[in-house]
Amino acid sequence: MNSQTVLPGSTIGIIGGGQLGQMLAMSAKEMGYRVNVLDPNKYCPAASVANHFIQCAYDDVSGLTELAKKSNLLTYEFENVSASALKDIPISYSLPQGTDLLEITQDRVKEKQFLAQLKLPIASFSVIDTLEDLLDAIEVIGYPCVLKTTRGGYDGKGQVVIKSFADVEMAKGLLIQKCVLEEWLTFDKELSVIVAGNPQGEYVTFPCAENLHHQNILHQTIVPARVCQSVSSQASNLALEVAKKLHLTGVLAIEMFVVGQKVYINELAPRPHNSGHYSIEACDVSQFDLHIKGICGLPLASPNLLSSVVMVNVLGQHLEDSLELMLHHPTWHFHYYGKEQPQFGRKMGHITILSEDITYVLTALKKTTIWN
Repeated sequence: MNSQTVLPGSTIGIIGGGQLGQMLAMSAKEMGYRVNVLDPNKYCPAASVANHFIQCAYDDVSGLTELAKKSNLLTYEFENVSASALKDIPISYSLPQGTDLLEITQDRVKEKQFLAQLKLPIASFSVIDTLEDLLDAIEVIGYPCVLKTTRGGYDGKGQVVIKSFADVEMAKGLLIQKCVLEEWLTFDKELSVIVAGNPQGEYVTFPCAENLHHQNILHQTIVPARVCQSVSSQASNLALEVAKKLHLTGVLAIEMFVVGQKVYINELAPRPHNSGHYSIEACDVSQFDLHIKGICGLPLASPNLLSSVVMVNVLGQHLEDSLELMLHHPTWHFHYYGKEQPQFGRKMGHITILSEDITYVLTALKKTTIWN
């Protein structure tokens, strides 16, 4: 054991109490750690599994300081926490992931520039401050293209696809802040790879996952991805390259596009990811397990896929009907997050289905008509 190792019996402080924080906490507690959670919502999913809960905003330095004092190390469940507030904590504390990765991934300009500096395959892009910048960039990048705010966007929020000059008027509304204009890639598949690292320099990847989206929100994840070995290897190698350059600790999800036989990196997420939920049942170690092991400096085992799998998201509009499925599908794995109010488009849970016959599973899900 060395100074970078934090053993069970210690306390992990999680910034963010949504479903990712909840599943991180459950994994940590199974390993024997205590868990503190900080979140603005006292009814957040992770509050019910925390040893100690702090209700405050993510940028509340006094609340973050209390969390740090009561914990042996800190982590975060999503990238929209305040890096500057973490730097302002007045006491010495441990954040194994650091703030550099957080600052890169919560700012699309920094993220694109980081990937470009590494000469990794990404869509062409331009930084946009004004309408004149936008019009000039469109001349170079061409139609279609997509304008994204540099901060705060997720699940399709904070972005507008520009297919012709007529769409520029709608896109202007985003220019109240700095934006990025990206080339629109006509892709064949959307993939993600989750990679884990620890302070000792070990890196492992989960199997390449294929993702299907509805209205910019993840709908289904299929593992293994239905791509050739060359594409799958490209995706895994890109993930490992990014992880090593970042000296990654914990898990990082990398979203990618497949165009022909080439893989492009789209976005980075420095935490467990919706597309990795399948790993709870389908792998011998989950993304949440490896995140906890990574930040605690424990050895990392390469995940083994035990079965082909489909994961489907349960949004607010699916919740009631999905509960009925529990009566008819005892081999399906239902996860509900315990959120207060179901809302249209809000992630309320997910269902994981293990089967070597992916076509059969996709057909069975379609027959329910819940997600049609």
